Amino acid sequence: MASDQVKRKLAAILAADIAGYSRLMGADEAGTLARLKEYRRELIDPKNKQYRGRVVKTTGDGILIEFPSVVDAVSCSIEVQQGMRERNADVPPEKRIEFRIGINLGDVIIEGRDLYGDGVNIAARLEGLAEPGGICISQTVLNHARGKIAFDVEDLGEQALKNIVHPIYVYRLLLCSSRGSTLPLSSEAAPVLPDKPSIAVLPFQNMSGDPEQEYFADGIVEEIITSLSRIRWLFVIARNSSFAYKGKSPDIRKVGRELGVRYVLEGSVRKAATRLRITGQLIDASTGTHLWADRFEGGLEDVFELQDHVTSRVIGAIAPKLEQAEIERAKHKPTDNLDAYDYYLRGLASVHRWSREGVAEALQLFYKAIKLDPDFASAYGLAAWCYFWRRVNGWMTDRAQEVPEAIRLAGRAAELGNDDAVALSFSGLTIGWVGGDVEAAAELTDRALVLNPNLAAAWSSSGFLKTLLGDPEVGIEHLERAMRISPFDPLMFFMENIAALAHFLAGRNDEAWQLAERACRKQPYFVGAIRVAAAGNAAAGRLDDARKWITRALQLDPELRVSNLKDRVSWFRPEDFAKYVEALRKAGLPE
Repeated sequence: MASDQVKRKLAAILAADIAGYSRLMGADEAGTLARLKEYRRELIDPKNKQYRGRVVKTTGDGILIEFPSVVDAVSCSIEVQQGMRERNADVPPEKRIEFRIGINLGDVIIEGRDLYGDGVNIAARLEGLAEPGGICISQTVLNHARGKIAFDVEDLGEQALKNIVHPIYVYRLLLCSSRGSTLPLSSEAAPVLPDKPSIAVLPFQNMSGDPEQEYFADGIVEEIITSLSRIRWLFVIARNSSFAYKGKSPDIRKVGRELGVRYVLEGSVRKAATRLRITGQLIDASTGTHLWADRFEGGLEDVFELQDHVTSRVIGAIAPKLEQAEIERAKHKPTDNLDAYDYYLRGLASVHRWSREGVAEALQLFYKAIKLDPDFASAYGLAAWCYFWRRVNGWMTDRAQEVPEAIRLAGRAAELGNDDAVALSFSGLTIGWVGGDVEAAAELTDRALVLNPNLAAAWSSSGFLKTLLGDPEVGIEHLERAMRISPFDPLMFFMENIAALAHFLAGRNDEAWQLAERACRKQPYFVGAIRVAAAGNAAAGRLDDARKWITRALQLDPELRVSNLKDRVSWFRPEDFAKYVEALRKAGLPE
């Protein structure tokens, strides 16, 4: 009878699978299998052996490994994920092999070489919660590993896992640089609460029954965010980050932790013919408590008034003793022409697709808004920004015509938008980057920050311009502020690239190449970040890595040479340009 007794033990279990495995195999079965074998041979198997892991079983897209200690399991998982990030740096996003990893410490049943039980099942469920390239661990793993190895975590709270009786407290590991310490200006670490009231406005649900009205609901939210942003004592998360939750039903407490805010506003918009209904509810994210919920109805011509009602109620709930004059000061109507406003909202929706086609479409929509209201400052500013973005990405088809037009639009936005932070920040960036008048551009962004200290675009633009004017320390400070206001920004790679450039010009080469490489991982086709990665590595004496990045830059921009580099970075000060050229020569950029 003793031989039939169930054998048990305590074990650290690592479960991993490949995100999007079926898609990868469908697109390129042979290539995917070949790369997977290479990664197993060169990275996963050596790390597994180093940390005494025993492979329990493998499937086509997954692997289950037993470790003798939690410390070994966590150390192995971190180094594997960091190694995969490096290997994926030059791989297009749709072809990347990315692992999701879950780790649990628990009681397991031994049957031959296989393991069973909740200890294994929980690890598998944790893997399902992890993001591609990420690691999720249980509370027991955290308790045993903390203090023994260096890592940071994000608290995901209690999670109800499939077929697991009791909820499990889960944490997400925040990965550091594969070469050592946590990367500077990290957008991955869970933010701490600001020292003033803070809020995120989530995308409102479109209740119109017409998907074509999605842009209108998004535009309403954007205007509410803009109004709230003008309150100086209030910290407001930027639209680009709060809209990361679009189409989802997130736990509000989790949203508060991820964005680092105390309050969350959510709601819905219903547009039917000429009638409009906006509902909203304000939630204390620390407790999940609803502070208020209300409904606002009126004709379409009342859209600005309804937005103001929502804004006033939010402010009134957060700071009931606030003077009404401050609320009134925050209200701002970008235009009185509703048709122009509609085109503007459609343009915003197209911009946020971040594609060549989306920007081209947005530009035409902003032109239509301007035609209907020739004094619409924000429309001029966003139209100018469209040209800026076309130049950044090499999408201009007629530079001789587009550059002057960008400068004209930016100048008009600045002229009309003396009290419009959106118009000033986007016109400033365009005048500085496209037009090369950095000092005039910096004055515009300074004015934008006075008007709206919660506008991430203004902080980002200012950080870039301060760096170009020879003050990279202030530039970095402003970029950090932009990243904090918008931690999930789709343009995070752009901000990280500028921060990398600022560190390079300040002589902190290790910070420069690490940040630039992070930007490249987010956007592998952004040549600007690739050049900074090459320069930073070269200046740090890392010539092999520098040459790798120059090779990548020349693949994407075959005509790139030292002799024509000035055309691509015309805004550098002479001494900064000389430093940049010297580093790229070391990296191997042809003359």
